[in-house]
Amino acid sequence: MDFNELGLGDYVLKAVEDAGYTTPTPIQQQAIPIVLMGRDILGCAQTGTGKTASFTLPMIDILASGRAKARMPRSLILEPTRELAAQVAENFDTYGRYHKLSKALLIGGSSMNNQMKVIERGPDVLIATPGRLLDLFDRGHLLMSDVKTLVIDEADRMLDMGFIPDVERIVSLISPIRQTLFFSATMAPEIRCLADKFLINPKEITVARPATSAETITQGLVMIALTKADHPDKIQKEKRAALRRIIADQDVRDALIFCNRKRDIGTLYLSMKKHGYSVGQLHGDMTQPARMEMLKRFKNNEFNYLICSDVAARGLDIPALSHVFNFDVPNQAEDYVHRIGRTGRAGVQGHAFTIAISEDINSLKAISKLIGKKIPLFEDKKNSVLKDIKGHTNSKKFKKSVIVRETKLKKSRTKKNIGSRKTNEQQNQPDLNTPSQSKTTKGAKKNQRTSKNETPKKTSNEKIKFGDTEHVPAFMQRPEGK
Repeated sequence: MDFNELGLGDYVLKAVEDAGYTTPTPIQQQAIPIVLMGRDILGCAQTGTGKTASFTLPMIDILASGRAKARMPRSLILEPTRELAAQVAENFDTYGRYHKLSKALLIGGSSMNNQMKVIERGPDVLIATPGRLLDLFDRGHLLMSDVKTLVIDEADRMLDMGFIPDVERIVSLISPIRQTLFFSATMAPEIRCLADKFLINPKEITVARPATSAETITQGLVMIALTKADHPDKIQKEKRAALRRIIADQDVRDALIFCNRKRDIGTLYLSMKKHGYSVGQLHGDMTQPARMEMLKRFKNNEFNYLICSDVAARGLDIPALSHVFNFDVPNQAEDYVHRIGRTGRAGVQGHAFTIAISEDINSLKAISKLIGKKIPLFEDKKNSVLKDIKGHTNSKKFKKSVIVRETKLKKSRTKKNIGSRKTNEQQNQPDLNTPSQSKTTKGAKKNQRTSKNETPKKTSNEKIKFGDTEHVPAFMQRPEGK
């Protein structure tokens, strides 16, 4: 099927052709005609399937006729993160280049005054995060009664980030006579309840089984022969060494490296920079302009490796990304799907590798259950992987080695603690056999406390003789020359 068969206008088709796309993805084939019909959609598709274009292309066609009023946008797109909102805004610029449509990007970390000026002119489409949108609404700078098309993107991420109460309030402010497009990468029961609340007789579109990984991604698992009983610095050091060995083994053009903690991002960034890698970092503590600038530099190939937190795991479209590395196993199994979904997009082959220790076995089981298959072990020739494992980390040999290692560590630590206690007790315990020695030591300590300049006290039986300067203060003594 070609884009010409989907019912899109000539100007939109020309913009799509200029962008280099010829064949629509499965979700675009199913969603675009339904959106043009004005019907609600409940879309469930894995990341990297062209979900953003499935609603931006028909929306541009719908908005081409008509004009927005001041402070009253005609359509609203809700995104969970600033990066996703900025990316959707870029798509509108790309596909709407031949239309005179105005947009407003309302995200935190940017100037609110500039955003208010754009709203005053009456944008056709409003792309926003829930927090900044409600902030401007509560200040009286925005009216949403004229919104006819509502898009709720990445609904499962909204749920994880606690935005659902804000989304429910925003939906209540919009006219019930509207078209709602609801998209999610996973379809948990909570998401299903929200869809039933927001949608009216929706067309359900499921491109692939929810929360599955793309077939274009080659996955690999690297197990480190350490446990949490080992020192954290040692674990991090072994992980960094394993990452460097994987990079040396693979033909890496550019890659995202995901860490669970911001502290580890900074440590890994300094380590890779020290070893000569071209690297950048991205995390939630950075200001919005700094984050956007870092992403722009990475897309322009100014450096090859971007170390980031899950702030970059959702929806970011980095063209032809070759590799994704999970320096830490994600805490949620769904996050694994979104992380590795940054590569292998639009039919291009990608690679994803995960570094784990023994305590990550339960998380790996949850990931395998979610994606419907086990992550194959990556065979490293330089002995960074336990080569005797067959199949997965559920092997008896691996579990036995982990248990033996943990018991040895516990025994050695208990022996050290017992030995240190004994030495402390021996040092602190007084010697009862030699009382005279203890008394002399006490007397010696008393003598040490008395300073040399202090005048010793004279007892009542002793008399001070004339000319005796030993017991007279220095300021009362006569000079020697006189």
